[in-house]
Amino acid sequence: MTEIRTPRLILRRWTDDDLVPMAEINADPEVMQWIGDGAVRDLEETAEDIERWEEEWDEEGFGLFAVELIGSGELIGFAGLSVPEFLPEVLPAVEIGWRLGRPFWGQGYASEAAHAALEFALQDRGLDRVIGIAHISNTASENVMRKLGMVPERETTHPAFGTPLRVHAIDLSEYQA
Repeated sequence: MTEIRTPRLILRRWTDDDLVPMAEINADPEVMQWIGDGAVRDLEETAEDIERWEEEWDEEGFGLFAVELIGSGELIGFAGLSVPEFLPEVLPAVEIGWRLGRPFWGQGYASEAAHAALEFALQDRGLDRVIGIAHISNTASENVMRKLGMVPERETTHPAFGTPLRVHAIDLSEYQA
């Protein structure tokens, strides 16, 4: 089982116990406002998401980690790597992404988890380039991307929803952990 520890977090594969807390995160309209069309996701949709994320681990050798707090064991969301199939114009590519519950915003957890995921991409999976995709108005995610050393590469629109997106990228040969 792939597991990464940071000073405050554990990034790990998904378990059955993660379904309800992740569904609660996905049911928050503020959390979901920058995801796809902004729609919240219910328990069944979250179960399908987790199943798809686990399949990506099996198929690609990387995926989205469940992120928990070391102190409490509480699931706070996810961070990790995925193939951004929703945006064919950037393929082939590997995207870094994260989604945290609102109580965990503004505490540096997204940056901490994303740094660990970038190190995993470079050191464990040998990837040489990673992108990040954010809604142009999602300044919090773009701030995390800047902290990671990612630079804006292009602007585009979400093919299904027409929302404006900005693609950031980092050459991992230049990444400073």
